Amino acid sequence: MLVDLVQTTTRDGVRLDGMLQTPTVPSQWPVDGVVCIHGTGGNFYASTLFDDIGHRCLERGCAVLRVNTRGHDGVSNAVTLKGGRRLGAAYEVVDDCRRDVVAWVEFLKERVGPRIGLVGHSLGAVKCLYALAHETDLHVANVVAISPPRLSYSWFCESSEGPAFLETYQRADALMQAGQPMALLDVKLPLPFVITAAGYVEKYGPDERYNYLRFVSAVRCPVLATLGALEVADNMAFQQAPEALEELARKRPTLKVMTIPSANHFYTEARTALIEAIDGWQRQT
Repeated sequence: MLVDLVQTTTRDGVRLDGMLQTPTVPSQWPVDGVVCIHGTGGNFYASTLFDDIGHRCLERGCAVLRVNTRGHDGVSNAVTLKGGRRLGAAYEVVDDCRRDVVAWVEFLKERVGPRIGLVGHSLGAVKCLYALAHETDLHVANVVAISPPRLSYSWFCESSEGPAFLETYQRADALMQAGQPMALLDVKLPLPFVITAAGYVEKYGPDERYNYLRFVSAVRCPVLATLGALEVADNMAFQQAPEALEELARKRPTLKVMTIPSANHFYTEARTALIEAIDGWQRQT
């Protein structure tokens, strides 16, 4: 299928790339287009999960905009109004995602109309919820948060892997105190990747700035949050998250929580179940 390679520039001058697919039939969903936000170290073109979700979106008459945030890939060289800048998952400040999401939503509204949805996977799901909770002028029709990790310092410390996590955090904090915030760490928890000491402290620190359980209730539009049963059983970032979300959902009817059986973090053996869940929820929203 033909796609349009597109780009936008955020309000702080970072150029981002993406691709747009447009449907050939009218939308059967309450959105005319969705913006798909990748997870840690991802990008707009490599996700087979978004391949499959995007196919269903197009069948339902919904445009699909798959995008890079400034945290795309492990390390990337960003083009900005002030020249080149090193970014990617290793160097990003997660709070900056607000600018990325706003820029892409505004872009898609100009291309397909005002009814825009967000679909985020992993850290991309957290970014969608965070942006919506903190950007008062950002308005979308709904958001699908696929497997948002629970970025909670206290929860990580109390988990079975708490000592290993705390050792990693203390290494990062020691580098910060030594005046080396940009030193790179090859970490294993809560997932294996390379990140600066400053990035690790900002992302996983005691203030729990990106613990979505603290701000999901501030998201004004309908939210579908999905989790995979296998990741809930195996990964400290997802353990007991369904129960915590269900408790929030009892106070907020527009929050829907679904745990998909036999699903890992990438829904490898449960793509159909996930896509049917999204399709059914969109039709009922």
